[in-house]
Amino acid sequence: MHSLSLALFQPDIPGNAGTILRMAACLGLSVHIIEPAGFDLSDKALKRAGMDYAAQAALVRHINFDHFEAWRAQEKRRLVLATTKGAVGYTNFRFDPSDVLLFGRESAGVPDDVHALADARILIPMHPGMRSLNLAISTAMVAGEALRQTGAFAVT
Repeated sequence: MHSLSLALFQPDIPGNAGTILRMAACLGLSVHIIEPAGFDLSDKALKRAGMDYAAQAALVRHINFDHFEAWRAQEKRRLVLATTKGAVGYTNFRFDPSDVLLFGRESAGVPDDVHALADARILIPMHPGMRSLNLAISTAMVAGEALRQTGAFAVT
């Protein structure tokens, strides 16, 4: 059985990626980074951005979206895109434990062809006139709701 995963489409900001890696390590989530990224993805750079948690994160790198999509098709996993163009609020969406939650590039989201491939498009409702939240915050909000719904939060 697959577990919930996060995917970052060509992330721009190393601090966001590091924060997401740290969160994912703490919550037991895997993170797929779809390249090219807008920063150095070396182990040293990721360790700096994610502090000591980056080494504990389950990180999978994909050389491009086609590589990621081939992996996803082989695994038969649903792609849930968080987007300001989404049709359903994330708290009203029914998550599955095997979902891959895709988050777009900070500067541009995802291109139309990637948007079209998503099995579902969700959004975080915001006050009128507001564009978007920080990527790491958006990822944490959606991942938290998905984990809550699927009963996948670690119990200590």
